Amino acid sequence: MGEAGIRERVLAGWTSSAMRFREDANAEEDLALGGYIDRVVIELAQNAADAAARAGVPGRIRFTLRDGILVAANTGAPLTAAGVESLATLRASAKRDDTDAVGRFGVGFAAVLGVSDEPAVLSRTGGVRFSQADSAALVAEVAADSPALEAELRRRDGHVPVLRLPFAAEGEPPAGYDTAVVLPLRDESADQLVRRLLADADDALLLALPGLERIEIDVDGEERVLTDVASRWYVHRTGGVFDQTLYADRPTEERARPYWSVVWALPLTDHPVPPVVHAPTPTDEPLSLPALLLASFPLDPARRHVAMGALTDRLIAEAAASYAELVRLRAEADPAGDVHRLVPTGLAAGPLDRMLREAVLELLPDTPMLRAVEDNALIRPRDAVVVTRADDSFNTVLAPLVSGLVRSAPEPLGVRRLDLADLVDQLGSVAANRPPKWWRELYAAMSAMVLEPLTREALGALPVPLADDRLVRGARGLLLPGEGLVAEALSIFGEYGVRVVHPDAVHPSLERLGALPAGPREILADPGVRTAVEHSAEADDADAIAAAVLTILAAADPGRSPWWLSDLALRDDEGELVPANALVIPGSDAEAVLDDEEVAPVSRELLDRFGSEVLEAAGVLRTLRVASASDVLFDALPEELTDLDLLADWAEEMARATVGSPYGVTAGEVAAIRDLDWIVDDAWPRVLAVIGSDPALRPALVTPARVVGPDDRAFDVPSYTAWWIRGQVDLEDGPLTGRADPEADPALATLLDPSPEWAVGLDAEVRTAIGLVRTVADLDAAGVGVVLNRLVDPDRVVDETTMLRLWAQLGAVTAYPSELPDRVRVLGGDGTTRTVAAGNAVVVDAPMWLQRTDLGGFLVATGPAADGLSDLLDIPMAQDAAAGIVSGKGVPAEVPAELRRLIPELPATWWEHEELLVDGVEVSWWVDASGAPHAATTDGLANALAWSANHWSHRHVISLALTDPTTLPSLTITTTFD
Repeated sequence: MGEAGIRERVLAGWTSSAMRFREDANAEEDLALGGYIDRVVIELAQNAADAAARAGVPGRIRFTLRDGILVAANTGAPLTAAGVESLATLRASAKRDDTDAVGRFGVGFAAVLGVSDEPAVLSRTGGVRFSQADSAALVAEVAADSPALEAELRRRDGHVPVLRLPFAAEGEPPAGYDTAVVLPLRDESADQLVRRLLADADDALLLALPGLERIEIDVDGEERVLTDVASRWYVHRTGGVFDQTLYADRPTEERARPYWSVVWALPLTDHPVPPVVHAPTPTDEPLSLPALLLASFPLDPARRHVAMGALTDRLIAEAAASYAELVRLRAEADPAGDVHRLVPTGLAAGPLDRMLREAVLELLPDTPMLRAVEDNALIRPRDAVVVTRADDSFNTVLAPLVSGLVRSAPEPLGVRRLDLADLVDQLGSVAANRPPKWWRELYAAMSAMVLEPLTREALGALPVPLADDRLVRGARGLLLPGEGLVAEALSIFGEYGVRVVHPDAVHPSLERLGALPAGPREILADPGVRTAVEHSAEADDADAIAAAVLTILAAADPGRSPWWLSDLALRDDEGELVPANALVIPGSDAEAVLDDEEVAPVSRELLDRFGSEVLEAAGVLRTLRVASASDVLFDALPEELTDLDLLADWAEEMARATVGSPYGVTAGEVAAIRDLDWIVDDAWPRVLAVIGSDPALRPALVTPARVVGPDDRAFDVPSYTAWWIRGQVDLEDGPLTGRADPEADPALATLLDPSPEWAVGLDAEVRTAIGLVRTVADLDAAGVGVVLNRLVDPDRVVDETTMLRLWAQLGAVTAYPSELPDRVRVLGGDGTTRTVAAGNAVVVDAPMWLQRTDLGGFLVATGPAADGLSDLLDIPMAQDAAAGIVSGKGVPAEVPAELRRLIPELPATWWEHEELLVDGVEVSWWVDASGAPHAATTDGLANALAWSANHWSHRHVISLALTDPTTLPSLTITTTFD
């Protein structure tokens, strides 16, 4: 292999010029200890790739690390004499004419010196070795005849260039390989470095060295194989020949090789991308792009950094163009792939990276790489549009409207960004002719977007189609019709300001944007619907309004409808427009009892189309109806009740009867039966039977209204319905009210007109409500006046027992007549009664006053009833008509002790009088104002003691005991049972 000749020439040169020795030694140290110190694995693989390329065979290399020795065996062209000379020569590669060679600078093999002092190369054609020790010995030997060389050797402590002096080596490469590099590792540090470099070897090495198809790594028996790199990486290659002018500042041998290449490799898995530029083996130039770049950049002498200049600038441009093409191809090959990650973002990692990124970003906007939402076609970023804050679903619906719409794009591409709010503003014009179902698809696509507050704000002006075919901006306040409602039934209300979303466009997203869910009843409650109803009679298409309202009612659940629906104009059986509340269902109770001058049958067509239940909900009468209102102010009656006949009179009368004025008077709830004034006279028996049996009508009659005054005092007053019937319903012989109830107190019944025979069929609560009287307590003021006037009829015979019962009842009444008769009925003696002038009567509430016949006729009652009777008839109490003063002191006497034991409440003393005078009138007994009993007779004494002790019922027992004291023991036993 010519090793001896090479050694002789090198030694001769060093002997003749110690400076040449120094130069070679420094150059080798620069490489071995500097730029190539950690590149041994890469450089050996590179040499193997070049050998395979020269031989035209698939390249293979096997690294084996055992017992401190690294062996790198490879296939390909074997070692030649020229190769040996190249190994022993710095910066003079034998491959300079090999255009496919990766190694071309003649320095790569120097990397072995970073880990070994005794490298050897064994090939099928022979072997060569290098040795630090043997080289040092040879140099020392020749330095004996060269003082300058000896001096330089001393200055270097005996260190000499290793690779300049080759020696013949014995041995052969492993079977199956053509060449092997054997590196006895210098020390433990070198061993650890090699292990790390072997562990770091990955796909990037195969990509950088296309001449290699397989790398085997065996470390202490644990084997790892790198091969089939194409299955894990997508590779895009480009290259060519540059004009020589780009190499003007490059070394001569580089100018002779104007070939360039750029390789971009994308991992198809989650394999990490080396973060440095490869030229084609790794440099120290950082790279932030998410792809491996292998390019023929010119390097500095250390082979670590790219040399800046015109050549590098041109390669950057070619690499950027190749990268843009790579992005396009990947976007084309993988429609579902994420090419966004290939767009440079963030900060550059270094000067070269910055230049490369800038060049890439100039080209990508014109590179078809983004998928159009509409047809998934590739489009250029400069032709694309992104709607901010729009999600995939929303974009899918928008695609036909927005040319070049893409789902997203990285910021550096310069894609036009359309703000969501701006897009919403434009939708009203660009999508004005879209059908409601399309809009529902749009709202459905927004389901996720409307969950975000900021996005909801941007969608605030979103167009919404209405049932009347208008397109309005903004969902807030619109009504979302529920199921069962059709656009035709809603469209008629548009001109009245009702804004109902078209049923075909309804979607829950609109509710999140402020639309209001609205069932049929909510839609009916809209003020615009009410306006339409109230003006339906004069509307151009009254029938359309009627049909719309009835259709909505048909979709509603049963329940109370707005009271104003009764103003809806409907056709009667003669085709005339009539308010619903003036129409009746044919054959119904309403038709039977209401005046046919006031009501008419509803048209058969409407009845057949919508049914009686829907028509009733609109106000058509099947039976009587109830009008009601809450929180009623008596001085400002609500419009819901203003159609009630004489309502203001009822409110005025009830208020004045309770608190004196309607101002400040309220009722929590007022329910009243309507149209009482339309009932024909002979229908009242049927009407009252219907009211009494109908749970919806009955409370409006029998339940009193509770009114509350400004001082918060509450009163129960007759319902409006009861009040109206009592005041307005007349029978042939007079008013219905005030007649004797079929179950009335006989004593009272004789004083009242009899009720009609049909009243027997009504229950007691209904009879009371309409004014039939069972007791005096049921009488109103007029009824009380009737009773009082009939009581003083001189031809009427009333016994004492009946009169006493009536006085007790009359004393409890609270309704006073406005006028009183000038006579009253008083006790007449012998169980009879008589009439006297009112001024000749007194009310007696204590038995002693019955002795005062000088006071006139007596009306007898006790307790509060006596006071009430006095107030009712304006007749004084007896004690108010006379002083009741006892004349004389009388003689005090003791009440027998035995009698007091019988009745302990008896006083100890009483006053005996020969003649007992009270106010000058003789009486038999009296109890004065101090409670002292006075008596002139034994019976009188018994009465006086019983009254003073509040034991009036024992007066006869006391009288017996006073008359016959021997009866006291038996009386004591008897009174035990009282």
